[in-house]
Amino acid sequence: MLFDILKGFLVGICASAPLGPTAIFIMQKSLSEGHRTGFFTGLGATVCDTFYAVVAIFALAFAESFIDSHTTVIAIGGGLVVGLMGVSMAFRDPFRKLTEDRAPSYSIRDFFKAVAMALSNPASVVVMFTLLAFFGIDTDAHGFRIAPVILALSAGSATYWFFFSMLFSKLRKKVNLGTLMWLNRILGIIVMIIGIAVLAEGVMKLLFP
Repeated sequence: MLFDILKGFLVGICASAPLGPTAIFIMQKSLSEGHRTGFFTGLGATVCDTFYAVVAIFALAFAESFIDSHTTVIAIGGGLVVGLMGVSMAFRDPFRKLTEDRAPSYSIRDFFKAVAMALSNPASVVVMFTLLAFFGIDTDAHGFRIAPVILALSAGSATYWFFFSMLFSKLRKKVNLGTLMWLNRILGIIVMIIGIAVLAEGVMKLLFP
């Protein structure tokens, strides 16, 4: 059991590691508002990782069928969500709080933005199942046996975002505000391009099924 819990922890880290739109958003929050805000935003991604793990263990067949049946709608909706958040990241000034000498705020809005960005890619459930299979976690186990593994997976994801946000919050203290502003714009444009690409793919499937 302890070995399975350790493997669940590693799955949580590996599931969080790819640098996608959600990670870029958390990076931007860490750069602009600090470690605590970045980490709190990252917990939104942890919630989705946990959700996808539960789906991969208990309802993978249904999830795969749903994704296959609604690929176009998911691509269009997900592309819009990611693209609009990329626009917001690129063209607003998130660094005004750098000059304020006060405790970091915890934004529920940013938390749910991270949730929305992570949910915009439901194919992650298949990635999660692949990781569970790669680490040899028994997905046929239920109840008491699998619950600690899911909790360990959540802890692994949260640990990853804790150190991820810490790293980039420290970076903001080493570069000037102008550089941070341009970095933020570049990150926002990257997210916007990803969203546009996903949206375009969905529109193409809708027009040319």
